[in-house]
Amino acid sequence: MTTQEISSPEELRELLGPPMPRALTKERTALHARDREWLALSPFCLVATADADGNCDVSPKGDPPGFTLVLDETTIAIPERPGNRRADGYRNILANPHVGLVYLIPGRTDTLRINGRARLLRDAPWFDDMTVKGHRPVLAVEVTIEQIFYHCAKAFLRSELWQPETWQPDLLPSRARLIKEVEAPAETLESLEHRYGPEYLKTLYS
Repeated sequence: MTTQEISSPEELRELLGPPMPRALTKERTALHARDREWLALSPFCLVATADADGNCDVSPKGDPPGFTLVLDETTIAIPERPGNRRADGYRNILANPHVGLVYLIPGRTDTLRINGRARLLRDAPWFDDMTVKGHRPVLAVEVTIEQIFYHCAKAFLRSELWQPETWQPDLLPSRARLIKEVEAPAETLESLEHRYGPEYLKTLYS
């Protein structure tokens, strides 16, 4: 069998068939009251960005539920939290403001998707409202919503993501061992295990 590449939108549509009518009409441009409730309950989202050349990045963002601040019906903000300082997504936003967000609620199989345009802010009157455990963010991503809709549950149902009986986290080595084997740092395995052990929880906001 030879490799057969799809090279046109027409070919793609012929292969997949027409979209379901409701899939075309579910898009909105402003927050509904239920969207606000979802954001208030969500502790986790994925932020997709791309630079000016189209090189992509997806960054996970997690905090206590409601960490995304609703500024008005078309504007939300996501706080920075201490991380590895690569800032890949932030640098992408400076070059290309388009972002895609997927908000999860643990145990739910549908998700909330938001697409829009982002900008980076180093301060604003509402930064104090994003303080968690004494950490006031040094920057925030403000997103102007252009498209918002709920995504169906099929991917989560197929993967059985929220079914504990399917979880097998110990089939792979620990975080410390993966770093030692893959990245080959000079640090000893013991040092890495200490860093990513119970002490790691103390560094989440510092």
